[in-house]
Amino acid sequence: MYIILIYDISTEGSGARISRNVFKICKKYLTHVQKSVFEGELTQSKLKKLQIELSEFIRDDMDSVVVFNSTQRRWLKKDFWGMNEEEKTSTFF
Repeated sequence: MYIILIYDISTEGSGARISRNVFKICKKYLTHVQKSVFEGELTQSKLKKLQIELSEFIRDDMDSVVVFNSTQRRWLKKDFWGMNEEEKTSTFF
């Protein structure tokens, strides 16, 4: 399945450390698109592993992760507004 993952980590408390760890974990599984946006193809089992790894850091009362998924990436149409970042993700579309 094709995944687009975005996260929002609060800067309160140890937010900077948590944000770095979340970034590193997401980068292991997906392609980095923008500050807190990742995308890529994952199997259901890898998505579950990603979720488990992230759950060690995500604070339920302060942070959020949103995962959009599609059965096939060809169903997604990508437009860039502002700076064109197409080269970063051109291998996926």
